[in-house]
Amino acid sequence: MNHLITSADELHELYGTPALASTAKVGDRVTPQYRLLIEASPFCALATAGPEGLDCSPRGDAGQCLVIQDEKTLLMPDRRGNNRIDSLHNIVRDPRIALMMLIPGSGNTLRINGTAELSTDPELLKNLAMKGKEPRCVIRITISEIYFQCARAVIRAGLWDSANHVDTAALPTPGQILEHMSSGEVGGKAYDDEWPDRAAKSMW
Repeated sequence: MNHLITSADELHELYGTPALASTAKVGDRVTPQYRLLIEASPFCALATAGPEGLDCSPRGDAGQCLVIQDEKTLLMPDRRGNNRIDSLHNIVRDPRIALMMLIPGSGNTLRINGTAELSTDPELLKNLAMKGKEPRCVIRITISEIYFQCARAVIRAGLWDSANHVDTAALPTPGQILEHMSSGEVGGKAYDDEWPDRAAKSMW
């Protein structure tokens, strides 16, 4: 027996029609209430699409990870990272993006769908500098949809409950993973030992 769902009609038959509370919350711009959520969120996941497939990148900043330029436009400074630029590669070829914003201590999350472009406007870079370091570019996001997501997933995960925090000593370190994946060419204990100082010097 085939148990796969293969059509939208089958999905609607299984899940029914969403309640008004699931649809009335959707807007196409930053409302005063959504402004407060954006300004409280220091972390989000940025999803992009390109010819090679999909990508989802963690994005975080001090205080808030997105700056509101106007009610339809958000700014995300591209801070220092690993220089893979997977998300940026995708954006210049396919501007569609999706964001999932987390707020520490809150069960609710904020979802944003829209399009993005990359800017090196000197004024933007200057205004979004952190500790004297300008981002190399700014991801400028135009909102098409914005809405909060109910807290069930965060509650189920116990995300902010310290009793659920994993003992990181039981996890492989980045150095160990790199050493294994590169057959010893990079990584190892030296990589892990040097990481805190390297991160402190290259955070912004």
